[in-house]
Amino acid sequence: MNALTQPLILHGPAGAIEALLDVPAPDQFTAPLGTAVIAHPHPRFGGTMTNKVVQTIARACVQCGWRAVRFNFRGVGASAGAYDEGRGEAEDMLAVVAQAAPADAPLAIGGFSFGAFVATHAIAALHADRAIARAVLVGTAASRFAVAPVPVDLHPHTLVVHGEHDDTVPLASVLDWARPQALPVTVVPGGEHFFHGQLPLLKSLVARHMRA
Repeated sequence: MNALTQPLILHGPAGAIEALLDVPAPDQFTAPLGTAVIAHPHPRFGGTMTNKVVQTIARACVQCGWRAVRFNFRGVGASAGAYDEGRGEAEDMLAVVAQAAPADAPLAIGGFSFGAFVATHAIAALHADRAIARAVLVGTAASRFAVAPVPVDLHPHTLVVHGEHDDTVPLASVLDWARPQALPVTVVPGGEHFFHGQLPLLKSLVARHMRA
């Protein structure tokens, strides 16, 4: 992403976890505001931590003064293990949080598509023991997986973004998930699953949320 991107090898329940840490420019921020941990799309369909939407979320966080940690789920890139239908992937995300997001600083959890589904389960697991300052869920795979509800007290700090014309995860399925929670969904008019041509808009939405 930039000269301030650092490769990491973390320890997970299935073995090594490959990750990238992006940090804000020191001439703009005297110290990071916190750490955002961001999960990537489905490993079986080419999802990795270098996905453009994941990179866009990370860039928005860094622009706002947050450290951003992207990582490869088990079985992807140099990460050990094999696909585990979201269960092991949530454990991977929790391991990344434990090692790369200092407990004495604010934490943000984000994800795209399958990664947003995994992020909701990581949030559910963390909620009782660690404060989550922000959540960012983009293209949430609600039509394909059992996405966890967002804790009510986290609703004001959660951004859910979905494309109007997403043909991978229909908008209706995300609304069906959000409706019982009265959780707002930001709809990008004309947007599809990968936000082709609309990544700058997505970045601005995430940045506005991270600054709020």
